[in-house]
Amino acid sequence: MIDDRLLIEELLIGLAPDHVVLHTTSYWYYRACRVAMLAGGGHLSGPFERLEGGQQERAILSLLELRSDISLPDPRPTVPQMARLARRYPRLNLLNLEAIAAGQVLSATMWLSTETARGVLPAVLDQEQVPWQTVTVATA
Repeated sequence: MIDDRLLIEELLIGLAPDHVVLHTTSYWYYRACRVAMLAGGGHLSGPFERLEGGQQERAILSLLELRSDISLPDPRPTVPQMARLARRYPRLNLLNLEAIAAGQVLSATMWLSTETARGVLPAVLDQEQVPWQTVTVATA
């Protein structure tokens, strides 16, 4: 499962080997689309700003029509798991709750960008025994 920054990287230049099945969450997908459209210059939108006009437009459109080989978690098992997690971690935001729940439901290893790995998510993933690793991208 890849976070929003790694999703952008995958769509722009490729990140994962062919044999790896990729997932992301609805909130990470939303954030990637949002920053692509706004191009605000932060760590998420920076890769888009480095592209020429035509390339930038194609990259943004690739996010708006997520490739079929990158799946999103089914909300039917994910949402109830989010609610259970919210009882244990009432201060976590929806983005993190969805990521942890999806990781659990899919039995996925979370690939976190350097920026995400600096946040609160890794400690909770460890507590919930969801495997994760930091993936550093060259354009970060």
